[in-house]
Amino acid sequence: MSREGQPGQPKYLRIAAELRAALKRGDYQPGDRLPGENTLAADFGVAPLTMRQALGVLRSEGLVGSRKGSGWFVESFHPIRRRGIPRLARGQWGSGRTIWSADDHRAPDVDQITVAEDVTPPQHIADVLDLEADGTVCVRSRRYVMEERPVMLAASYLPQALVTGSLITQADTGPGGIYARLAELGHAPARFREEIRVRMPSAEEADRLGIPASRSVIKVARTAFDSDGRTVEVNEMTMDSAAYVLDYEFDA
Repeated sequence: MSREGQPGQPKYLRIAAELRAALKRGDYQPGDRLPGENTLAADFGVAPLTMRQALGVLRSEGLVGSRKGSGWFVESFHPIRRRGIPRLARGQWGSGRTIWSADDHRAPDVDQITVAEDVTPPQHIADVLDLEADGTVCVRSRRYVMEERPVMLAASYLPQALVTGSLITQADTGPGGIYARLAELGHAPARFREEIRVRMPSAEEADRLGIPASRSVIKVARTAFDSDGRTVEVNEMTMDSAAYVLDYEFDA
């Protein structure tokens, strides 16, 4: 086999680069089973452990996966293109559509949801929501899955005094979701801010997302403001980095 990568790199990184290039060329198609570790190790002239390290790099990137007793396969999941600006337009949630309908026509399902009321929030949430010292929040925690694969964890924090008695405190918030219900309460979101970071997952995040601990997650913190500038929601999202493409398109 040809050798990719940079001179001086560890062998497993050079092998990972060669396999990555093979996937890009289409030598292996989504869902294809790769040759066994021992076969690949012999092809590259390295020990099976080195080969396993190379495959681990590609697994952390979401390019390949392993199945117990069945070897390694090329991942077939097509990443979600998250269109960060049109998905939050009032024309989406204001007309009863889910914001997910703006994302390449695929909407994930929620397979886990909890709603807790009168929760004392973390200090950074209390600060952003500008709560009084004894202020509490309603917390909506969800896990999203697509094609039976967990793709995102999300927790929305809303001022309890604002949402008490509304559908926001129920598992099913109705057409248009949280933002449509906030509009009915007279606090429609008029402006959003998103902060994006990338870090390694906690053990709990990796377990709930079903990803290796070596794969990074995308952390998106979205703050929603009403027309008076009041913060009405903070949504902290943890995304499988291999499951998403973040797309932001706007006029100059």
